[in-house]
Amino acid sequence: MKLDPKQLKSLALAYMGDAIYETHVREHLLQKGTVKPNQLHQEAITFVSGKSQAAVILNWTAKEGFLNEEERAVVGRGRNAKSGSIPKNTSVQTYRYSTAFEALIGYHYLSGNEARLKELLETAIDFVEEGSG
Repeated sequence: MKLDPKQLKSLALAYMGDAIYETHVREHLLQKGTVKPNQLHQEAITFVSGKSQAAVILNWTAKEGFLNEEERAVVGRGRNAKSGSIPKNTSVQTYRYSTAFEALIGYHYLSGNEARLKELLETAIDFVEEGSG
């Protein structure tokens, strides 16, 4: 059975996107030469925090033509998804945008859009490393 990402709920896409992004961040940190467990954890947080993810997706939606129509629809669905619980260290708006970011990553992963997924992951990492996130 092949999953159809267009039919999945946004929170399911975000669930997958969260795992994919976290794995990519961990791999990135190891490739950079970060090896101490505590340092790895602290650096990973800067990338995977709701605040950083929200900043990335807001940057992407503000860039004319960066996201196509289909991607904007996925982001909109992710942003509007009702989860029932919001982490206590973040605002509702930040949480919704970070969910939109994760949904977009999950969507491309589950769609098999490897080139676009790689582009988005690398763009997100660069954005956070430049201190914009």
